[in-house]
Amino acid sequence: MTDAMKQHGAFSWNELMTTDVAGAKSFYEELLGWSTEDMELNMRYTMVKAGDKEVGGIMAIPPELDGMAPQWGGYVTVDNVDASALKVQQLGGKLVVPPTDIPSIGRFCVIQDPQGATLSMITYVEMPDN
Repeated sequence: MTDAMKQHGAFSWNELMTTDVAGAKSFYEELLGWSTEDMELNMRYTMVKAGDKEVGGIMAIPPELDGMAPQWGGYVTVDNVDASALKVQQLGGKLVVPPTDIPSIGRFCVIQDPQGATLSMITYVEMPDN
C-alpha cells in the first residue's frame, strides 16, 4: 500500500462481498486482467492485484449479512476510526458496523451518510518497513 493511500481522507481499498467468490474471481481476472491470491485470515479472503499492486479483495458475504446483494465497497483511510465514527453520528450519519478490529490490518467501521449511502472507514496498523 502506498503512503498516499494511508493519508487521512484517501480511498485506500476496494472490497467485493459476493455469493460466488470463484465466479467473481474468474470474471474479474478475465475482464480486467487482475491476478488473485487466496489467503486465510479469520476467514477465506482473496487478494486482488492489478499488475503487482494490491488493489482490493473479494470475500463471501458473511452469515450475519445473509440476504445482502453482492456489492463492491470502498474504504477511506482515517487517522482515528473511533473519533471519525463519533463524528459521523454528530453529523447526522449512522454506524452500520461499529468500529471493529481486523487483526494485523487495522480497525474499521461502516457508516451511512444522512442520504443513505454507505462507506467503510479504516485506520491501518503501522507495519514495520521490510
